[in-house]
Amino acid sequence: MSSNLESRSLLHGFDKGGLFDLGHPLLNRISESFVKAAGIGAVQAVAREAYFTASESTGGDTSSIPPEITGPKKNRFPDLRGETNRKSVEALVKSTGKESVQWGLAAGMYSGLTYGLKEARGVHDWKNSALAGAITGAALSLTLEERSHEQVVQCAITGAAISTAANLLTGIF
Repeated sequence: MSSNLESRSLLHGFDKGGLFDLGHPLLNRISESFVKAAGIGAVQAVAREAYFTASESTGGDTSSIPPEITGPKKNRFPDLRGETNRKSVEALVKSTGKESVQWGLAAGMYSGLTYGLKEARGVHDWKNSALAGAITGAALSLTLEERSHEQVVQCAITGAAISTAANLLTGIF
C-alpha cells in the first residue's frame, strides 16, 4: 500500500467539507475560521471606508454616526484621501490587512477554544461558548489602542453574551 500523502492536498474545495487539511481537526478548524473571518474583515474595512469617502465627497452629514464608528483615524484609513497615489494604496492595504488579521485571529481563537473545550468536556453546550467568547473578547480588547481594566472586562462579558446567545439560538431560526 502506498502512502496517501501523494494524493493529499493542503487546500480543498467546499465540496469536501473544508478548505484545509492540516492533519488535525483543531488546526483545520482554526485555519478555516481565520481565513473566512479575515476575508469578512477586509470586505468590512473597505466597505466602511468607501461609505465614508462617498459620504464626505457628496457633502453628506456624518454627525449622526456614533463616534465609536467614526472615531478620529481609529477606523479610517489615515492616508487615504480619494487620491490615486502610492501612499493612498499603501494605507488602504495596511489598514485592511490589520483589520483582516484582527477578525481572523478572533475567529480562529474562538473556534479553537470551542473545539478544545468540546474535546476536553465531551459536550458542546452554551458553557463552552460562554467561556470561549469571554476569553476571545478579553483577548480582542487587548488590541485596542487605549485600553483599561474596565474595557477588558466589558469585552469579555460582551463576547460571552454574544457567543452564548448564538449557541442558544442555533436551530431556532
